[in-house]
Amino acid sequence: MPRLPRYYFLLLSLLLLAGFPANASSGSLPQLHAPWSDLLARHLRADGSLNYQGLLDDEDQLLTYLQAARRTPPQPSWSRAEQAAYWINVYNASSVSLTLQYYPVQSLSEVRVKTLGGYRPVWDAPEVQVGNQTYSLNQIERDILPKLLPGEPRLHFALNRAARSGPALLPTAYEGAQLEQQLTLQAQRFVNDALRNQLTPAQVQVSSLFDWHAAEFGQGAALLAFLNRYAATPIPATAQISYLPFDWSLNDSPAPAATAQRAGR
Repeated sequence: MPRLPRYYFLLLSLLLLAGFPANASSGSLPQLHAPWSDLLARHLRADGSLNYQGLLDDEDQLLTYLQAARRTPPQPSWSRAEQAAYWINVYNASSVSLTLQYYPVQSLSEVRVKTLGGYRPVWDAPEVQVGNQTYSLNQIERDILPKLLPGEPRLHFALNRAARSGPALLPTAYEGAQLEQQLTLQAQRFVNDALRNQLTPAQVQVSSLFDWHAAEFGQGAALLAFLNRYAATPIPATAQISYLPFDWSLNDSPAPAATAQRAGR
């Protein structure tokens, strides 16, 4: 497929901005998020890693999508699922865009963004603009999404942390009408991913995500019950649980083996 010229994306940006008013109906949302789906289809590898070099070549398309999304903030008429899908897509696209700004970088968590109050971790910097307001990635994850879908721990499997130990991105944009099925799919993919969790009858070694968000996933028997909802092989109640170190290195290449997860911080 030939590479489209840069001016094509500028023209597309103008058309999108003209075609998506701030009070856009929820029926237009699949069209709004279609450019993000297209980028994922082309640059998300089968192993879950991202081709950031290829994304750099298509950065104009990514920025075009974010511009259209910024001009189309969620509306009260949208369902909670539609609003949540919107914020997940914006979070993921924004985290990729921030990574591209500093690429090549070993870890996005090492980036410090200059703000009015000094330098902040990339997760805390108000770099995501929606409507007339700016948000940080952490605000979206910790404040906005939990209010839309309270008590929904599977949200943590949907967000791109640009890290090797993080959940692999879904290879398409999230949609309100499909959100339940998409979150279930992400839970199944992550729980059964041998590079991120080691599940055996005697011992369960799981991602640190389950430890960080224990209030939502539970601990001990409660965590085992959650895992068993999605695990391909049932885990007995007698299994011992431990947490694997989280590898924050950039998810631009796959880990060579499951043991690579123990090398991270």
